[in-house]
Amino acid sequence: MGIGHWAWGIGHWALGIGHWALGIGHWALGKSLFLITNLKSKIAMRSQWERLLQNIGVWSGSFTRFSPQGELVNDTPSVVSLEGLNNNQTIRQIIRLREDEKVLEYSSLGRSVLFFENGEFSQGSIQLAPYSEFGAEFGFIQKNRRLRLVQIFDKNGDLDQLTLIREHFAGTEAAQRAALTIDDLLGEWRGEGVTIYPDWRSPDTFSSTLQLRLDAGRLIQSLSFGERTITSTATIKGSIIHFDQDPQKQVQVLLLPDGASANCPVKVQLRQSFILEAGWLIEPNLRQRMIRSYSDKGEWVSLTLVTERRV
Repeated sequence: MGIGHWAWGIGHWALGIGHWALGIGHWALGKSLFLITNLKSKIAMRSQWERLLQNIGVWSGSFTRFSPQGELVNDTPSVVSLEGLNNNQTIRQIIRLREDEKVLEYSSLGRSVLFFENGEFSQGSIQLAPYSEFGAEFGFIQKNRRLRLVQIFDKNGDLDQLTLIREHFAGTEAAQRAALTIDDLLGEWRGEGVTIYPDWRSPDTFSSTLQLRLDAGRLIQSLSFGERTITSTATIKGSIIHFDQDPQKQVQVLLLPDGASANCPVKVQLRQSFILEAGWLIEPNLRQRMIRSYSDKGEWVSLTLVTERRV
């Protein structure tokens, strides 16, 4: 499957929102509950639409595809434009990859996508199903730059490909960072996070501490949030960090150009909860991570954005 199917940008997942958002109240008992629930849904959707509008503009860059082992497969120049029509009630999105062009128009958003306040977003599969392709896209925004990452798994649940999309506002400087390294990540990172939900319940906020250090060639990671602390270890081979403590649940972090990273299972499967994560080292001591969480039933349950500073 070509990169365009997953990585056209916001529009690919925003088609036919009415089908998914046929009012949550359909399952609610009683007319009053229906009206209240439907009103909350409309308010949440309007807020999400306003956050989408922060992506409006012309973004120049490239779609860079990598194998699951981090090998460069191809790099395609791109121009993605998002234009507001009808007083921003409709978005027209044009995606140009070399000579190929795709035009999308949409006026509402679907269940598969959520936006944070500054326009950052994730869209993707809402359910892991047998013999079906699965994946997600993550989008970060910083000033005149966007960084997007697409992770795709094949019909057997194996990681199939990753696409890194590096963009800047047309006419501005295309400054980029070097490829991420282990040394860029070592130390203590203190973060503030917010978690939002597909059912539009109230967001949750939290503080976290992430410590990364080397010990005899292995990476030791300790993540604390609330009263929980999770410690894990990993091997390092080139641009891949491999968390291999549990043979049944192996996870890898791929270090990518422009300070990006891709964290995901080597294989996704039912009866095991898992996360898909993208990271972006914006400055030497400033990093963001976006985490899409799935339950052991394969259901998408939340989206989290963590902003961390090294101390």
